Amino acid sequence: MGVRDSVRVCLVAILAGAVIGFVGGAFRWCLQQADTLRVDLADWSHRLAGPGWLIPVAATAVGATLAALVVRWMPLAAGSGIQHVEAVYRGDASPPELRLLPAKFVGGVLGIGSGLVLGREGPTVHMGAAIGAAAARCAHLGGQTVRMLQTAVGGAGLAVAFNAPIGGVLFTLEEVTKSFRLPTVLATAFAAATGVGCARLVVGDHPDFAVPQLNSPGLQWLPLFVVFGLATGCLGVFYNRLVLAFVDYRPRIPTLAKAAAIGAVIGLVMFVHPLATGGGDTLTQSILGGRSLELAVVVGFLVLRFLAGPLSYAAAVPGGLFAPLLALGTLWGVLFVGCVDPLLPGDQRPLAVPMAIVGMAAFFGATVRAPVTGVVLVVEMTATTAVLVPMLAATAAAVLAAELLGSPPIYDSLRERMPPEPTGAA
Repeated sequence: MGVRDSVRVCLVAILAGAVIGFVGGAFRWCLQQADTLRVDLADWSHRLAGPGWLIPVAATAVGATLAALVVRWMPLAAGSGIQHVEAVYRGDASPPELRLLPAKFVGGVLGIGSGLVLGREGPTVHMGAAIGAAAARCAHLGGQTVRMLQTAVGGAGLAVAFNAPIGGVLFTLEEVTKSFRLPTVLATAFAAATGVGCARLVVGDHPDFAVPQLNSPGLQWLPLFVVFGLATGCLGVFYNRLVLAFVDYRPRIPTLAKAAAIGAVIGLVMFVHPLATGGGDTLTQSILGGRSLELAVVVGFLVLRFLAGPLSYAAAVPGGLFAPLLALGTLWGVLFVGCVDPLLPGDQRPLAVPMAIVGMAAFFGATVRAPVTGVVLVVEMTATTAVLVPMLAATAAAVLAAELLGSPPIYDSLRERMPPEPTGAA
């Protein structure tokens, strides 16, 4: 690629990055409003006389059904979309058309906003890929460059979803392309920088999670974090297998009925406690902010979200896996500290927040198998480096455990399950 072509590609990446920045920022804003409405709805349903629990059940069932109707119109909008971005880069699928963008946006707001335990990052990555591919086509770039730009702007989508520009770049290089080629690095960096800058005009310039000042855990605690990482790797393997089991299970009912039934179950969970549903940001923030929860409550949230996440993904509506993984990681970190506290001398409770932060990266690494991306994402989302050393150790241990157990990365498994493209697809 010559100098003029490289400059042209970078300019296209900048323009496409600006578009996904505003689109992704609007998507985040819509989901934030939906989170507030969902909590208010659950509170109101508790105050109603009679079977108030039917209100959240019906609301989530309707939202999931409408999202499934969007997928019926645009089948590619189902699920996370990250596996499709990877397949496109590998040459196993065609770049997405721009009409995927409204389907992913509307379907994501309906599904995630109604309470399904899904993440905003998958739809934002997929929307970014569609924007990148469309921009490359408009610039009359070659087919290989179209695939590269859809990947680069898809990474910018992840950066926008989590306000984590470096994490978005690393995601593209470590998880999707598994290489550090200069044209891809430059295109992704330009798209991510522009995208995050534009998104901050919509949702503000602040880390995703406000964390109080932490002291770095002493070196004597490093073996405990390694043990935690190994246990997290085993838990991540189990979670991946649970996701795939729900995805592979195909009951003999229509797709819309399946989505409605799953939505009704999640709606019932929402009535029990609204923080057990949705992406999980509010729950994660409360834990990282230092809120103390009874161990039984932590176990309850962990079990509910551990089951509700794979179940929600099986509804095959627009939504990702990352954000729910982060919430699970925080809960698992708090639970681990609560379990080892009686077994060790002294008071281990001050380790709860550091272990929760480490749990976010370790659980991500175990399931996605992108350890550097997971560490950097969490550092950017929490704006803290106090636990960086134990986070690296625990995440490496989690990935090692998952590898030793022979569990493939979740997006590799999901990519293998993608339906074949119609014959003659471009």
